[in-house]
Amino acid sequence: MSAPRSLRSHSPQGRLGPTLGSGPALARARGFTLAEVLVALALMALLAVVSWRGVTSMTEAKQSADARVDETLRMGTVLAQWEQDLQQVHETALVPSLAFDGASLRLVRRQPGGLQIVTWSLRDSKWQRWASPLSSSAQGLQDAWLASQQLLGNEPGQLTLFEGMGGWQIYFYRNNAWTNAQSSGDLVAPNPGVGASAPVVQRARLPDGVRVVLTLAGTGEGDVGRTITRDILVPPQLP
Repeated sequence: MSAPRSLRSHSPQGRLGPTLGSGPALARARGFTLAEVLVALALMALLAVVSWRGVTSMTEAKQSADARVDETLRMGTVLAQWEQDLQQVHETALVPSLAFDGASLRLVRRQPGGLQIVTWSLRDSKWQRWASPLSSSAQGLQDAWLASQQLLGNEPGQLTLFEGMGGWQIYFYRNNAWTNAQSSGDLVAPNPGVGASAPVVQRARLPDGVRVVLTLAGTGEGDVGRTITRDILVPPQLP
């Protein structure tokens, strides 16, 4: 005996499930719109620009710090030579032993093989040093002094020790005070033992100390440069 017709028509096996590819499932799988993609790309580009600017700023800061360190090391080496020259100043009646004319500082330096003239000059933001050959005669020392007053900056023995100088000032410590190096100091009477044929040199007594104030040129926009001050003791001369 067969089942009722109504039961066969309502059997679970006879029901059809939901049709694939229709309804909410299709809406969830459709992806991003063009506007959403463009907004995402714009945000990514903005983040890339901000990150690149940060990296650039860090690189520039590191380069500036490295340049300052290198500048400090070079200036330290130059000032060590400056101090050595001043501590070996030798007082003589033949030529001025230490003189500054606003552009160059000249001094007589004592060396084991004789005396030499050393000139420190500032030309076109370059701090230069010139040293004459050693001399063991009065005539040789006077010739070297005259040569030091005619330097052009490209002579043999002329060295550029530092570039990027904005200016400098020299002061002498005399009578318990710092004074302008170009002002006259205590005059010393000529040595009567030099000889009648030797020219009489009107010279000032050596100062007790020398102060140099260096102004370094700026490295970029907004950088006005730095100022370095160094005081050097001039040792007393042996009688």
